[in-house]
Amino acid sequence: MKNILVGMIICLAGNLFALEMDSIAPTFELRGTPKTVNLKDIKDRYIVLEWYNEGCPFVRKHYDSKNMQGLQRKYKDNVTWLTLNSSAEGRQGFLENVATAKKTFNKEQMAAMSLLLDSTGKVGKLYEAKTTPHMFIIDPKGKLVYQGAIDSVASANSDDIKNSINYIDQALTESLAGKKISVAKTKPYGCSVKY
Repeated sequence: MKNILVGMIICLAGNLFALEMDSIAPTFELRGTPKTVNLKDIKDRYIVLEWYNEGCPFVRKHYDSKNMQGLQRKYKDNVTWLTLNSSAEGRQGFLENVATAKKTFNKEQMAAMSLLLDSTGKVGKLYEAKTTPHMFIIDPKGKLVYQGAIDSVASANSDDIKNSINYIDQALTESLAGKKISVAKTKPYGCSVKY
């Protein structure tokens, strides 16, 4: 029994980081608002992928406090920020169409390039996004250089933001300064993606 349990833990840990660091990030094209995005068209820029579900308390922590929008604005000149919704029809956070996504985009005051609809879950599963939020950073060469949590405090309490290390801010600051990312992989936290 003990060996079975250890084996299950190893299996689960092995799937935590399904994408290899420094590998070429998978490309995709998704409809969204204010525009459809094809990852192949984004050249010579850092890209942040942020998995989103408006009903998730962990997402609410970062949006209600304006932490997420603040990061989106801070890096707007150097980074293409893409927010993805992979909630399936009938599941929490599902966005029916581009018009619904536009209302959500405006209500949240997002500063991302686009809120993208992935209701089939194809892109979420391609990246093996597990939580909302789950964050990925792709460098200008198209390589995956960060994957994991937005910050170091796995809670839904916005008061914890000020006492946390913001991994996305840290990774982008280091990368844009030409430095190696000091923390490139972390365990994502939040609600499960509602595939």
